[in-house]
Amino acid sequence: MTDDVAAARAAAEEKSAFSHPPVDPDATAAYGDDPDHVIDLYAPRGGSGPAPVVVVLHGGAWRTPYDRRHVSPFAAFLAHRGFAVASVEYRRGATRADGGDAVAGRWPDTFDDVAAALDALPGLIRELLPAGDPRRIVLTGHSAGGHLALWAAARHLLPAGSPWRTDAPAPLRGVVALAPIADLEVADKLGVCDGAVRELLGGDDHFAERRPHADPALLLPTGIATTLVQGRADIDVPHAVAEAYADAAAKAGEVVGVTLLPDVGHFPLIDPAADACAIVAEEIAQLAW
Repeated sequence: MTDDVAAARAAAEEKSAFSHPPVDPDATAAYGDDPDHVIDLYAPRGGSGPAPVVVVLHGGAWRTPYDRRHVSPFAAFLAHRGFAVASVEYRRGATRADGGDAVAGRWPDTFDDVAAALDALPGLIRELLPAGDPRRIVLTGHSAGGHLALWAAARHLLPAGSPWRTDAPAPLRGVVALAPIADLEVADKLGVCDGAVRELLGGDDHFAERRPHADPALLLPTGIATTLVQGRADIDVPHAVAEAYADAAAKAGEVVGVTLLPDVGHFPLIDPAADACAIVAEEIAQLAW
C-alpha cells in the first residue's frame, strides 16, 4: 500500500469515527474542582443485576481539542453491550497562542487527574451508578488514553516517593488498551502524534528524568491481566509501539495479550460502525464477566 493510499484510508476511518453525534450520559459525577474533573456515567442497557464497569480514558494526544465527547458513542456502544461505563475527563495541554497544535498534556496535572479519578471511582459508582459493580472493573483507553490506562494500572510500581504511587495493585479485572502509546521511548523515536510524547513529559529537559514516572513500559510486571488491541494498518500509533510494550512485559516475566487486526487503522477501534469495535467489546467481555 502506498503512503497516499494509507493516508486516505486513515482519513476515511477518522471521519467515520467522528461522524457519530455525541451521546449524553445518564449522569455526570465530579471528582475534583476543575471543570475537567468529571466522569460521565452510562448505565447498562438490558440484563439484570449489577454489571461490570468499563472505565474509558479517551485519546487525542493528551491535547485540549480532544475531550471525552468524541468517545461518547463508543461509551454508549459498550452500554448497549450490557456494561456500565464510566468515561473519564482529565486536563490536557493548552492551545498555543500562535494557533498551532495544542501542547500535549500538562505535567503533573494530567497524571494527577487520572489518579484522582480512579481513586474516586468506586465510591462514585456506588452512589450514582447502582447498576454497576465496582468489584468488576475493566480499564480501557484509546491511543493516549491507552497509555493512561496502562499507567493507571501500574501505579503500585511507580518509583518510591511518587505522588501517584499506591501500596497495592488496583482492584481491576484487567486492562484492554486500544492502539496505546504504550512505550514512550519507542513512540518518541517514531515521532508519534507530532512529538506529543516528549511534550507530555515537559520537553527535552525533563524527558529522561520523568519517564520512569510515566512510561508504562518501565512499570512491569503489573500482575493485572492486560490485552492490547491494535490495527496492523495504524499509521497514527504504529503497532511497533504495542509490540515493544509486550516485549518489555515478556522480559519482566509477564504475558500480555496482543490482538493485531488486519486492514484496520487507528480509529475503527472506537467506531461503533466498524467491525473492530465489536472485537474490542469481546476482548473487554473476556476479562469482565
